[in-house]
Amino acid sequence: MVPGRRPFQRGWLIGSSISLIWTFPTLLTLWEEPGLAPRVLGTAIVVVFAALFMATAPLARITPSFGRRLIPPVALFALSVALWPWLGADVRWLWTFVGVSVAVSRVGSRTMWTTVGILSGLSFAVGEWSGADTFTSVLNSAIILSISIMMFSFMRNISTLERLRDAQAQIAELAAEKERGRVARDVHDILGHSLTVITVKAELAGRLMDAGSPAARDEITQIEQLARGALSDVRTTVHGYRGVSISGELAAARAALESAGVSADLPGSTEQVPADRRELAGWVVREAVTNVIRHSGATACRVRLDGRSIEVADDGCGPSSTASTGSGLTGLRERVETSGARLTVGRSDLGGFTLKVAW
Repeated sequence: MVPGRRPFQRGWLIGSSISLIWTFPTLLTLWEEPGLAPRVLGTAIVVVFAALFMATAPLARITPSFGRRLIPPVALFALSVALWPWLGADVRWLWTFVGVSVAVSRVGSRTMWTTVGILSGLSFAVGEWSGADTFTSVLNSAIILSISIMMFSFMRNISTLERLRDAQAQIAELAAEKERGRVARDVHDILGHSLTVITVKAELAGRLMDAGSPAARDEITQIEQLARGALSDVRTTVHGYRGVSISGELAAARAALESAGVSADLPGSTEQVPADRRELAGWVVREAVTNVIRHSGATACRVRLDGRSIEVADDGCGPSSTASTGSGLTGLRERVETSGARLTVGRSDLGGFTLKVAW
C-alpha cells in the first residue's frame, strides 16, 4: 500500500463502520420474527452485507478491472434483496449503502449517475408499490441520491489529491536526480582540472628534484595548495555554494598551461563578457584547458573572448573521440544547453582542437 494513501483507508474504515449504525433497525426487525432460524440467517446476511460494504472502497483501489469493481455493489444489492422475506419493501432502506458502494468503486460519472439514478427510482417505485407514504418514499430516494453524489464527489477529490501527491513525489525525485547530476558534474570538473594540474606539477617537481633544483620545493608547495583547494572546492560544491569566475579560471589556466609547457595566449581583460555569462565562461575555460593539457599534446593554447562567445583552441592532435565524447565535455555540454547557449567543437585554425560556446 502506498504510504500516502493509508490515511484514506483508515478514514474509510472508520466512517463506514460508523455508518453501519443504520443497519441496527434492520437487525431489530429481524429479531422480532418468530423462530430462531430466520433470526440467525437474517443476521448472518446483514453481517456479510456490512463486511462487504466496508471492503468496497479498499477492493476498488486494488482492482484494475472496471467490471470487477462493480461486483461489490451488485452483491450488496443481492444481499439486501435476500432479506425481502422478512423485511419486505423495507429492504430499500439498505440501498443507500449500495449507492455509496457504487460511488466509491472508481466508476465513471455516467455509470455512477445511471446506476444511482436507477437505484433511487427503484426505491421510490417499491415504496409506492408497497403502499408506503409518498413523502417517505421520496425521502428515501433523495437520501440514496444525495449521499451517493456526495461520496462520489468526495472520492473524486481524494483521487485528485493523490495524483497531486504522486506528481509532487515525481518532481521531488527528478529534482534529487538533477541535483545528483549537478554534484557529479561539478565534482568531475573540479577534480579533473585540479588533478590534471597536480599531476603535471608533480612530474615537474620530480624532474627538478632529479636535477637538484631548489625550485622543486616551490612546486611541491603548490601541489599541496592545489590539493587543499580541490578538497575545499569539492566540499563547497556538494553543498551547492561554489561559484566559478572567468577571471579566476583564466589565471588558473595560465599557471596550469605554463606548468605543462604549453604556451598560453589568454585575454588580458574579461570586461566584455556579460555578467550573467561569466560563470559559464569560467566553466568553459576550466574544462577546455583541462582537455588541452590532458589529451591534446599541444604546445600552444589560445582563448578568445567577446560579448557573445568564448573559444578555446590549441595546436595539438585535433579532434578525437576521447576529447569529443568524454564525460567532462558531456557535462559541459549539459551545462551550456541548460543555460540556453550552444557548444560546438571541431578543428582549429592552429591545427588542433577548438571548443566554442556562443550565447
